[in-house]
Amino acid sequence: MKKLLLISFFFFFGISVFSQNYKPLLDNVNEWHFTSCYFGCLTDIYYTNGDTIVDGKNYKILDGYHYISRTFLIREEIASKKVYLNIVSPGFNQEFLLYDFSLNEGDIFNMNNPISPFPQEGGPFLLDSIVEKPLVDGNEYKHFYFSPTAGNTTSTENAVWIEGVGSLSLINAPGGHPDINSAGHLSCFFKNTEPFYTNLDSINDCMPIVLGIKENSLDNIIVSKRANSNNFILSNCQDVKKVTVFDLYGKKVEVITNNGNKSINIDISTYENGLYILLANGFGYTKKFFKIIK
Repeated sequence: MKKLLLISFFFFFGISVFSQNYKPLLDNVNEWHFTSCYFGCLTDIYYTNGDTIVDGKNYKILDGYHYISRTFLIREEIASKKVYLNIVSPGFNQEFLLYDFSLNEGDIFNMNNPISPFPQEGGPFLLDSIVEKPLVDGNEYKHFYFSPTAGNTTSTENAVWIEGVGSLSLINAPGGHPDINSAGHLSCFFKNTEPFYTNLDSINDCMPIVLGIKENSLDNIIVSKRANSNNFILSNCQDVKKVTVFDLYGKKVEVITNNGNKSINIDISTYENGLYILLANGFGYTKKFFKIIK
């Protein structure tokens, strides 16, 4: 019996899709959602808001959350795959190397976590492994897994970076351990209001504040099956840009683009029997929900 699973969040199956060239962390507009859960979950939001020049270097200004002072500046050197943070004050500024995405497995990197819940000088970390995993767009990006070196007397917990995203902790804490029940964990990251990374384990959806979206129209999608056929209809899809169908092994089966049409037809007559994953991409948002049709 054929089954179709509708979902707008893509799980990390071990799928084989083409790896990309280096994906820069910063885009024109960048937005991070950071969630921490104690007696309840709270998501804080920060973003880049404007550009400036310091000492002849171009920076983007961090804003929101505890960056509202607008004294946290971030820049990226794409050629060297390095990201820097500059903290400015009247008559003085200090720049820190946050990330180096050119590292290889076995390299040692000295972590800096300026003005964060973690030690500012986090000490040396060993890059244990680099694993390519898919993000929201279905493409694979490098995940960097670090652990403190044996001689590191400052930090005791592991850290994770993702190419194009940064730390799974705060952006200014590359050596921070991502823990949603402690200092917090990155839950959403947007580039130009488009979702790039999502972790919806503890929240219901990801919507950027830049567009001021108040309703996630993916909630309105209705899936129905035509009687005595292998055709499925997705209704209320005017805000869906494309639909990608994957099998459970992560193989991309079909991509259906949508140009504002209210309905999308999916013909699965050529599909093998089994369970399928449907990834629906909207305009600047993503939503995790399930609907299985037999």
